[in-house]
Amino acid sequence: MQKRALAIHDISCIGRCSLTVCLPILSAVGIETVVLPTAVLSTQTGGMTGFTFHDLTSEMTPITDHWKALGQTFDVIYSGYLGSLAQAKLVEDIICDFKRERSLVVVDPVMADNGEYYSLMTPEFTDEMRSLCKNADIITPNLTEAAFLLDRPYYPHPSEKEVEELLRGLAALGAKKVVITGVSFEGNSLGAAAYDSETGEISYAFTDRVNAIFHGTGDVFGSSLVASVMLGKKLSEAIRIAMDFTFRAIKRTLAAGTDLRFGVQFELELPYLMRELGVL
Repeated sequence: MQKRALAIHDISCIGRCSLTVCLPILSAVGIETVVLPTAVLSTQTGGMTGFTFHDLTSEMTPITDHWKALGQTFDVIYSGYLGSLAQAKLVEDIICDFKRERSLVVVDPVMADNGEYYSLMTPEFTDEMRSLCKNADIITPNLTEAAFLLDRPYYPHPSEKEVEELLRGLAALGAKKVVITGVSFEGNSLGAAAYDSETGEISYAFTDRVNAIFHGTGDVFGSSLVASVMLGKKLSEAIRIAMDFTFRAIKRTLAAGTDLRFGVQFELELPYLMRELGVL
């Protein structure tokens, strides 16, 4: 039976991030993807000025009320950037309303990077994200978000022991599986660390580090991770596939010489992901 996902993210009209990444990646591997946009932006925000932002909080409940009337359910609920405390609380309700017994809940607690909160985010948002993570089967914070969720100092280059302390601490919040992105133990590599609290397994996946800022790569990684887990891959294998897919998209983008603000060229790497997941 075909899997069905609900993706709760914003949508940028230009720029590969959030829904413009999540929808094609999940669809390409055969997962029907229903979308709940949280906001509409003219472009993605990283490196941009003058972008427009239209909040859709007031539309989210009427949309999901209609879905409830239609008896809709989902195999995975995947949330990303949420623009307000109100939206975070709404997503908690949505999870309760639409999660089935075997549904997977994946939360990317998007709020900070490089030791600082994103614009429009405040420390109060951390409390709501912490609450949202309690309802998740998998959470995918970066190093900054991991530290903030645990109310710990941010260290850009933690040791392996410190990363594993973060992984276990985040699992103690309630999530069954934790993936931390932006992990590096050597200067020439970058990757992700994962912890499965049910098996106790800790795993890592790394690729070569590229010294540039690539917008939307977290969404490329997260969406391919969700796709991999939904199609039966163990968490350790899923982070490897997601890292490799994201890195291939980065390399293709660098070769093309396009404006990095508009995201990475993942589209022509989709056949790689499809082969890895056995759908091609």
